[in-house]
Amino acid sequence: MKLLVAALASELVAFPAELDGYDRLVTGPGKLQAAYALTRRLDAADYDEILVVGTAGSVVPGTRGVFDVTAAIQHDVTDIDGIAGQHVSLPSRVVTGRAGGVTIATGDHFVDDGDAVAHIRALDALLVDMETYAYIWVAQQFGVPIRVLKAVSDDAQGDAITDWRDAVAACSAELYTEVQRLSATR
Repeated sequence: MKLLVAALASELVAFPAELDGYDRLVTGPGKLQAAYALTRRLDAADYDEILVVGTAGSVVPGTRGVFDVTAAIQHDVTDIDGIAGQHVSLPSRVVTGRAGGVTIATGDHFVDDGDAVAHIRALDALLVDMETYAYIWVAQQFGVPIRVLKAVSDDAQGDAITDWRDAVAACSAELYTEVQRLSATR
């Protein structure tokens, strides 16, 4: 059995209520809720794989589509020396173990301004979200393979929250199409 994970139910609106071979988990937004919910589920049941789907902002304007995320950093932490993206006790970068893909910057606030985007670009991430670092880190702790698919909903600037609200259903449809495509090739 696999586990289908999303932060918000709205990111799964295009998916059927029952997806063959998958249990479903909606964690809530942010790193703490993501880590807590996924830890509880993995502590209670064994899964062959975790498949995370959801939306992400892009830090490169005009970027659209569904991306296979293979690495995550935290954009909202600094270590004791003040180095951005470095945590005092967690790895600066977590990886899924899959080849290729893109890096996402995770933080506990919705990114919607140019200064934050410039900071995140300097950390070499293409996308930004609020959960992926936590999902990958928890999956590593349990030794469960994880795949993360993110659909770009906005440019993480200006009216990003309005853009996200307008785009989330379309992103869910793009993600479901990609999950179906991947299932057909397995």
